[in-house]
Amino acid sequence: MTKIENKQHFLELCGWCVNIEPKLKPVITKFDYPPFWHREPNFATLILTILEQQVSLASAKAAYNKLVEKIGMVTPENFVNLNEDDLRACYFSRQKIIYTRNLAVEIISGNLDLNELNNLSEHEIRSTLIKLKGIGNWTIDMYLLMSLHFADIFPPGDLATIKSVYELDLVPATFSKEEIVSFMKKFSPFQSVATYILWHSYIERRKLKLE
Repeated sequence: MTKIENKQHFLELCGWCVNIEPKLKPVITKFDYPPFWHREPNFATLILTILEQQVSLASAKAAYNKLVEKIGMVTPENFVNLNEDDLRACYFSRQKIIYTRNLAVEIISGNLDLNELNNLSEHEIRSTLIKLKGIGNWTIDMYLLMSLHFADIFPPGDLATIKSVYELDLVPATFSKEEIVSFMKKFSPFQSVATYILWHSYIERRKLKLE
């Protein structure tokens, strides 16, 4: 699958998406081009993304920052030294303690090699990560989008993205999530870029501050 090569390539593809769907143009006219968001494709990013599941970005970031205060570098080796009380003090829920500790153990045991994983195809990455407890399609979509920059990812499990589709009147208000997934295929093979524009609109409309 194609990847977004760099920021210049990304900006060119934003223009391509606007040509496909003119209703995206006001986002760029009003708010400029979206940032080419990037997170390192590593254990720390997966931990942060698990923390972001079904909570606000601010809450997840607060928990992650607490974790960094406690262990410094967020590596599997440092992470497994923490007990449940330590993680609860970092605002980890019971379930997320299970999910994150399992991820750390999988990496330390050699069952999961992120360096190898990051060089696989989108399908191979998805089929590998989905086997891990607590890592579902939304978490995988975020990793494929923001860390590995695969070009044709649309995350139907992302509430902000779905809300933005409705807010920009890209589809009728009666459309289901499944119908939105079908609609977004018009941006293939660059659904990821359209997703970035949708995120940008959602964030700027609400004047959200992302660290």
